[in-house]
Amino acid sequence: MTIGTPLARRRAVLIGLIGEGVTPSLSPPMHESEGARHGMNYVYRTIDLAPDEGTTASLRTLLAAARRLGFNGLNITHPVKQAIIPLLDELSDSARAVGAVNTVVFTDAGTMGHNTDVTGFAAALKDAFGDEELRRVVLFGTGGAGSAVATALAQHPIGELVLIDQVRERAAGLADQVRALTTATVRAGAVDDLPALIADTHLIINATPVGMAAHPGTPFDTALLPDGIRVADIVYRPADTALLQAARARGIRTMSGLGMAMHQAADAFEIFTGERADRTAMLADLDHLVAAEAAAPAGPATPDATPETAPERGENR
Repeated sequence: MTIGTPLARRRAVLIGLIGEGVTPSLSPPMHESEGARHGMNYVYRTIDLAPDEGTTASLRTLLAAARRLGFNGLNITHPVKQAIIPLLDELSDSARAVGAVNTVVFTDAGTMGHNTDVTGFAAALKDAFGDEELRRVVLFGTGGAGSAVATALAQHPIGELVLIDQVRERAAGLADQVRALTTATVRAGAVDDLPALIADTHLIINATPVGMAAHPGTPFDTALLPDGIRVADIVYRPADTALLQAARARGIRTMSGLGMAMHQAADAFEIFTGERADRTAMLADLDHLVAAEAAAPAGPATPDATPETAPERGENR
């Protein structure tokens, strides 16, 4: 190389993840691996909030600092997906519909908030079950992740959506919110209603933390599952939850949480970079990361799942 010849410069991308307990997140290796496939110098850093740092003042300071330091965008997770909204200049349709933001991109015009949990679940559902109409869908868990799932379901051909939560008022509130987005019937149901409801249900979805490594078991009695139902679980650490294992043993079609986790990350990558993500490769990366984590020797307790996708801790335990 001749001295003075400029080196070929790779595109630099700097992304952060803001939230509590995010240090063990799988988002950094997922994003950085995809960036490398695109020939980018892609750096993804976690910004772990202390319990007293989720205030409006702290978030405003972080946003300003991130822009000044040259960040292209941020992922946002528990507990500030809603608190960040008043600080943003614009919201995507998905973020506005669900009332939460998990992806922020910096533009010349300002800050734009998106919700790729919504779009990620919608894409995963289509991958797993296509566009077939689902007469009745039962969603178990209506916290942050459940709200994104319900919002995505409002765009799918369904006849009825029944929302079940240990906190009945939370399910009722989400039902009111989602009802305005769809022509389907949307209502809250009680946990005690599940045996009767599930007997005539096309799809049941677990959006609670039950099934995660720290919350083993199933969210309901799997003996209730009728033949012909479909079962989806948004938990993906582990990917093969007890619920999915029990359903599969009965010959029931299932959908793991890997698809939603991959698609939400791929959607965020495309928002940050403007380039199309290799979703097949990202899914393989995520599968490998989850499998390697499961095979690693037990160490100190860590959060159960990448927070920007997983059911929030405290939901339906």
